[in-house]
Amino acid sequence: MVMLWENIKLAFTSLLANKMRALLTMLGIIIGIASVIAIMTVGDSLINYISEEMNSMGANNIMVSIQPRTDEDNMFSTMMGGAMMMDPISDQDKITPEMLEKLAEQYKDEIKAITVVDENGSGQITKGTDYANVYVAGINIGYFVSTDVEFVAGGVFSERDLEEGRPVAIVSSIVVENLFGGDNEKALGSTIEVDTNGKFAEYTIVGVYDYVVQNMADMMQARKDISTNMYIPYRASINQTHNDNFTNFYVVANNGVDSDILAKQIDRFFEGYYRNNEDYQVGAFNMQTMVEMVGSMVGMVTTAISIVAGIALLVGGIGVMNIMLVSITERTREIGTRKALGATNGSIRIQFIVEAMIICLIGGIIGLILGILGGQFAANLLGYPAVPSISGIVTSLIFSMIIGVFFGYYPANKAAKMNPIDALRYE
Repeated sequence: MVMLWENIKLAFTSLLANKMRALLTMLGIIIGIASVIAIMTVGDSLINYISEEMNSMGANNIMVSIQPRTDEDNMFSTMMGGAMMMDPISDQDKITPEMLEKLAEQYKDEIKAITVVDENGSGQITKGTDYANVYVAGINIGYFVSTDVEFVAGGVFSERDLEEGRPVAIVSSIVVENLFGGDNEKALGSTIEVDTNGKFAEYTIVGVYDYVVQNMADMMQARKDISTNMYIPYRASINQTHNDNFTNFYVVANNGVDSDILAKQIDRFFEGYYRNNEDYQVGAFNMQTMVEMVGSMVGMVTTAISIVAGIALLVGGIGVMNIMLVSITERTREIGTRKALGATNGSIRIQFIVEAMIICLIGGIIGLILGILGGQFAANLLGYPAVPSISGIVTSLIFSMIIGVFFGYYPANKAAKMNPIDALRYE
């Protein structure tokens, strides 16, 4: 232990004597570690954000959507295929309300609620010189079963509102701030006019939900300019959009029901309707399964990019070996003196291996700090909270130490094998 401490002090003495050279030597290690940590932080943050977003929809939720038919037995590619379709789906290929009614009836013991959303479009509510940006969506009562919405005033639509498609709306706390000075009670019962893609419609506010800023884009703009969801009854929305049929919906499974099994049952149910459809099929995907698949895909991409970034560590290691060879050449007489005084080959070898490890460790710590800061900045810039990769931090530091041993061994071994007489004669 005493010998190790002495070697550490000798290493620091040597580094302090050549500060600039030591810093330049560490640069490769710093860049490599910082790159790996930053990439893994962004990757882990993305996986965590996606998991939280999907889990917030409910672990028992099942997404059902129309997908292009594929010959590949790959659920992920099938699922993503629907999101990447460029051509609009014809109305005859869409899911009809009658299909949903039969689905709900057939699996009434397994299904707690079915959620449908009609995307009405972006719009703006104006009141004098005040305004509020909104995204209008037509929903059914099942939406509030599958999604956590915290009301601060009023409540959900009544059955009559939904059945008759009444012109009522649920708005966010942002809308109330912008138009009613934050007075929720004043907002309830008030009539608002919404301009949606050049079409004007009036609604009566029946509920206000609490809006929480969720991404960096909203944080970076003025609060009054944030666009929030405005909910109206599903029937009121389709009376405007005429989207009687739809391409996707959500199913909430009852407590105790295996959502994986229910998803397969839903697949079989719709296969009866789409068996003869050559272009499309209906796929049901459990939210937890989707989380795992997306996490696996992001993890693979992150690992691949991290390996590429890790090449910088190898370049840094070569730089360490190069500077250690230079250092040994400069300290040849010192090595000869130590060996003449009785230092063994092993102690000389350990001295220079420790010095190489110290260089890599300091570079690793600096790279670690820069990587965490860079990863947090990148994650926040992309709009989700940063989650430092603990496994990446530990792995990178251990790897940097291994590089110190690996690339420091050859110069250290060369120093250990020096002939003391030749070393003392070295000029």
